[in-house]
Amino acid sequence: MQHGFLVVDKEPGMTSHDVVAIGRRALGTRKVGHAGTLDPMATGILVLGFNNGTRLLQYITDGDKTYQATVVLGAATVTDDVEGEVISTADTSAITDEEIHAELAKMRGTIMQRPSSVSAVKIDGERAYDRVRSGEEVVLPAREVTISQLDVLAIRRLEKAIEVEIEVTCSAGTFIRAIARDCGAALAVGGHLNSLRRSRVAGFGLDRAVSLQQLKSGDFNTLDLADVARATFPVRDIALDEKLELSFGRTLSANADDQIYAGISAANELIALLQNVDGKAKPIAVFAAAQ
Repeated sequence: MQHGFLVVDKEPGMTSHDVVAIGRRALGTRKVGHAGTLDPMATGILVLGFNNGTRLLQYITDGDKTYQATVVLGAATVTDDVEGEVISTADTSAITDEEIHAELAKMRGTIMQRPSSVSAVKIDGERAYDRVRSGEEVVLPAREVTISQLDVLAIRRLEKAIEVEIEVTCSAGTFIRAIARDCGAALAVGGHLNSLRRSRVAGFGLDRAVSLQQLKSGDFNTLDLADVARATFPVRDIALDEKLELSFGRTLSANADDQIYAGISAANELIALLQNVDGKAKPIAVFAAAQ
């Protein structure tokens, strides 16, 4: 059985689960998951893990991400994006470029951000977007996120709105739609997201991505566990005797620090993920069976 990853360039108009379903057929396995949901309107990087690869997805999901997006100032929508009903409009003619730059600059760094009401965040076990669709008014609590990069690439003035092209690098859990909403609210004209493309998830960029057409036709290569682990964690070389110890769940001598390490053999085989516990390197996930 194969284990590994696929990096897919998602097309607009489909859910992340739609891509997983195509991946299951292409890979011939039901055990496929993804690292980080993309809205149907969004395009770009969706990392799929299959078989044992699904055990690493949580660590990739936790990595930072880079997006290119178009913010529209002058209209607010119920979903904070172009697919939602417009709930207010305002004249943007008095808004200056300097004001746009200043409001977006306030969002750089570690901030408190309120997720979009139409999101996959759960409230008492139910997705927020399901509550909104049923007619409930939902206001989610703000949470801490880190936006390490927020660059303005272009500002275009239209007849009744302003379009702002931005590039954002941010922590997991950041909502780009919320950046558009909050910028529009701060400028008192309303704002929403018009387009969104994810160009990187953790160590995986568009240079590694396959198209959906390639996925459907079988014209693609997968990434193996060890290569993905190398791109995600610091690496500890594992000798043959250590591989045997780890395959039985036994500990090794402590790592240099307390972060998670990938234990990889000379044969480029992912043996285990390791973390210091009580002065020993404890396997928190084992991938190699005893032989």
